[in-house]
Amino acid sequence: MKNILCYGDSNTFGWDPEKMKRPEPDERWPGVMARELGADYHVIAEGLPGRTTVFYDPVMDLISGLDYLYPCLYSHQPLDMIIIMLGTNDLKYMFNASPADFCRGLERIIKTAIHFESDLSVMNPKLFLISPAHIIEPKDQFADMFRGAEPKSRLLAEQVKTLAGKYGALYLDAADIIKPSPADGIHFNTASHKTLGLRAAKMARDFFGE
Repeated sequence: MKNILCYGDSNTFGWDPEKMKRPEPDERWPGVMARELGADYHVIAEGLPGRTTVFYDPVMDLISGLDYLYPCLYSHQPLDMIIIMLGTNDLKYMFNASPADFCRGLERIIKTAIHFESDLSVMNPKLFLISPAHIIEPKDQFADMFRGAEPKSRLLAEQVKTLAGKYGALYLDAADIIKPSPADGIHFNTASHKTLGLRAAKMARDFFGE
């Protein structure tokens, strides 16, 4: 069985702003991916609302993606693939971070992932980097939270693509296939989750030659 970890933020956790609820597990993109891949794959959804690459959010009182990654890898070992989709929360106004800052943070996560080993296993997982969908006209509380983030979000893909090339990772620009819901400009509706999950499943299956 192939073990695949999906490491992301609220768009991996799942929140549908149109229905104002969390989608069912099989409606979230990791769940769609798991259903499409079938019984020979175990897809692990590790999404956390507000998760950044390396920035601590004092408002939500959340550790960063980097801080939690090592125990997460230890918990779910061994892994055949790690899918990372982060970056949206790095663009919050409070962090004043540039796309280059995000790139440096994501690279630290990548290095932690590829160098992980423990007494229980030595992993050499395939990395799969997904550049997040663009922020589009954030609404309500997100309008101030993500002030100035919309143009920055369109610059993340090139940073992620560069790192994918550097580390031999699979790469997908989510903005090529989906958009966030206009209901809040940040989160995916269930149709977008389905589109992303099906594409991720196809790329994983193609990589493993199945």
